[in-house]
Amino acid sequence: MRFTITQLRELQGELDARIFKQHDTDRKRTRIDRCLALSVEIGELANETRCFKYWSVRPASTREVLLEELEDSIHFLLSLGIDLEDQSDFIEGEDDGKHLSETFLDFYSATSTLTFDFTLENYLACFKFVAVLAEKLGFSESDLVEFYLKKNMKNHQRQDTHY
Repeated sequence: MRFTITQLRELQGELDARIFKQHDTDRKRTRIDRCLALSVEIGELANETRCFKYWSVRPASTREVLLEELEDSIHFLLSLGIDLEDQSDFIEGEDDGKHLSETFLDFYSATSTLTFDFTLENYLACFKFVAVLAEKLGFSESDLVEFYLKKNMKNHQRQDTHY
């Protein structure tokens, strides 16, 4: 899957600027928090897919819930990419045929590497897992963009109400 991020990065930059100003902070002071937030969001998505819950027969959460959790990862990745001055037009990744649980573990590993070796190369390696997971979960690029736009608006509304 190929996922265009140019417009989303611009919107994320606007949201970040607003949040940083409103909370009297900046990119440098929040980077480690955003890396941890990314890891948390990956875990929340894994939990909603229930892919690792071999002991349970309950199905995955709804498509909308899964999209919201995946979007939360996109939010933090775009923010971190701005720190690195990423100028990529798109992110690409293909389903590797691995079990979904293994893909989540690979994403965690890439996120950990990015956290402690904060480079553009590691960022791009990490972001490709969004495209891989989107494909595995049956989401299209337009699904991701549409839901990001909705969530971005919701995040601005949250700032309006001092979330």
